[in-house]
Amino acid sequence: MKADILIIGAGPGGYETALKAARQGKSVVLFNGGDLGGTCLNHGCIPTKCLCRNAEVVSTFKEGEKFGIDDFTFTVDYNKILSRKKEVVETLRSGVDILLKQAKVTVVNSKASFKDSKTLIADGEEYSGDYIIIATGSVSKSLPIPGHDLQCVMDSTAILNLEYIPARLTIIGGGVIGMEFASIFHQLGSEVTVIEFMKQILPPFDSDIAKRLKQILTKKGINIITGAAAKDIRQNEFYEIEVIYEFKGKEEKVVSSDLLMAVGRAPMIDGLNLEAAGIEFSVKGIPVDESMQTNVPGIYAIGDVNAKMMLAHVASAQGERVINVITGKEDKLRFDLIPSAVFTLPECGMVGKTEEQCKAEGLEIISGTSFFRANGKSLAMGETDGLCKLIFEKETEKLIGAHIMGLEAADLAQQCADLMNRDTTLQEMREIIFGHPTVSEVLISAANSVKV
Repeated sequence: MKADILIIGAGPGGYETALKAARQGKSVVLFNGGDLGGTCLNHGCIPTKCLCRNAEVVSTFKEGEKFGIDDFTFTVDYNKILSRKKEVVETLRSGVDILLKQAKVTVVNSKASFKDSKTLIADGEEYSGDYIIIATGSVSKSLPIPGHDLQCVMDSTAILNLEYIPARLTIIGGGVIGMEFASIFHQLGSEVTVIEFMKQILPPFDSDIAKRLKQILTKKGINIITGAAAKDIRQNEFYEIEVIYEFKGKEEKVVSSDLLMAVGRAPMIDGLNLEAAGIEFSVKGIPVDESMQTNVPGIYAIGDVNAKMMLAHVASAQGERVINVITGKEDKLRFDLIPSAVFTLPECGMVGKTEEQCKAEGLEIISGTSFFRANGKSLAMGETDGLCKLIFEKETEKLIGAHIMGLEAADLAQQCADLMNRDTTLQEMREIIFGHPTVSEVLISAANSVKV
């Protein structure tokens, strides 16, 4: 079969790129080696956010007295929580299927591999295309320590399919995935311990945000150990899981009923037969240029597989860049301005440079902060934990970084991304009228606190 574009992988990067290409009159074959929607829809972002919402509701119920609701009791039915998660995922997956059919994208429900730089093979059939896009995503990584391959060690996919709430949960890894599950299962009733190798949780985030989040989650009852290295995983005679870790030069041990390994993700390149097409790659992924093209002309790699930034919306944007290149269109996509979020309770959002990055680059900055406890909407909602930190370049006064923890932090980070895409300055931001009472007023409060 011959097509204009062949796409390997049906996650957000793959299927959204297929739709963009089809809408511009291109014939597209999309190879779906798993479930439509990929990891994000089926085993990542969406099902995790479903559980986050359940945890948020439970958290609110626990604080019923604060809202004048007395003598209120409730029970958590985890089977119903899982059913809701499944329903949401199936609804969205069905929607993707309908969109692809409407756009007349040919979907091949098989894994594809390269025969040569213009040809793919799937289920013994050959497919040729003028352009090939690799969008195979990533898989969970594991620490190469004794016991990492025990059956009791879960990755993020396994814990999403767990049919019970763990009594005691140990999480190795304090990044986005680890902290989200820590927050979820703590609210649902688990006793949670997080072991993080770095000196702070959420290593990519601004240290002020990470430190404050750790304080809040610790106060809520989550045991977070930073600067600790997991050394060994064992099961004792009671089938409990023991994690041996090194902390400040001493060996310590935590015992739990369940264990999640959340130490990041690795590009999925196995089985692609990249060598047959002459594509350069390593365990770190497939290197690409600014147009997402590999070393082989006409072959592109987008999303987690190129490891530039492992976020679903980055994969989609990179796919848009590829289609623009193929169709000869210029774009102004800013890959230096990618908003990201972690849906803990409270949630965090960020975009742009951190203060640490600015210092490393020798960039002079001015910054301002505000607190959610002084925000009227946050007080009314009973969500007063939070910090907003805005960073401006000193010379131009352009907004170059936004780091937020608190109510609606992810949406506030997106609002800042909008401003940064327009090179908004401190003075221009101060001249924007913010609605009252809204949580977004923490942004103007932070801007007004900057000393010029």
